[in-house]
Amino acid sequence: MSEMLQKLWDNGILLLGIWETVYMTFISAFFAYLLGLPLGVLLCVTAKDGIRPIPWLNRILDILVNIFRSIPFIILMVAVLPAAKLIVGTSLGNKAMIVTLVIAAAPYVARMVESSVKEVDKGVIEAAQSMGAGPLRIITRVLIPEARPSLTVGAVISLVTILGYSAMAGTIGGGGLGMISITYGYQRFNSEVVWICVALTIIIVQLIQEAGMRIARKTDRRSA
Repeated sequence: MSEMLQKLWDNGILLLGIWETVYMTFISAFFAYLLGLPLGVLLCVTAKDGIRPIPWLNRILDILVNIFRSIPFIILMVAVLPAAKLIVGTSLGNKAMIVTLVIAAAPYVARMVESSVKEVDKGVIEAAQSMGAGPLRIITRVLIPEARPSLTVGAVISLVTILGYSAMAGTIGGGGLGMISITYGYQRFNSEVVWICVALTIIIVQLIQEAGMRIARKTDRRSA
């Protein structure tokens, strides 16, 4: 173990980096889903073949989601820093990075949710409609429950994506393993620190995927 790596471990910087990475990922994912879940459902419901078609609204939402998804995260991250400062009072640190992560991830989450909800069997929806269920009841009692396994898989993919975004946040003042890799590894020409951060990130991703897949299997009534 190199002297730098030993110093990072002894001072608790590596453990802090792991915590900050996990913290930013899960908090950002939570708020991204608060925005992205209803947006994704709305995109599906208001589509031409949805249960409540509203073409103009669907078109506006579709364009907005596509605009934000088409901007590379590193550029979007810099562009929304003023918004982060307005919301949390600073453009540096984990709080500001969480704001940028939420703004970047919410459109991605919306597309994941839209795709999951569209997989629900049309026959189940038609059966609910034939029994007089309204759009809100169909959404809460049919679409979301039936799409739960796919939504869970989508959540795992979203978490991993946000984790990747959080690493880039280290380039503009964010914390976590990304910051450690850049500051103590790349900028000081210490490849060992970089690869340790890579290994730790892989471990976190594997844990997220394993837990997510277990939950998805338990919520999938088709495998029961």
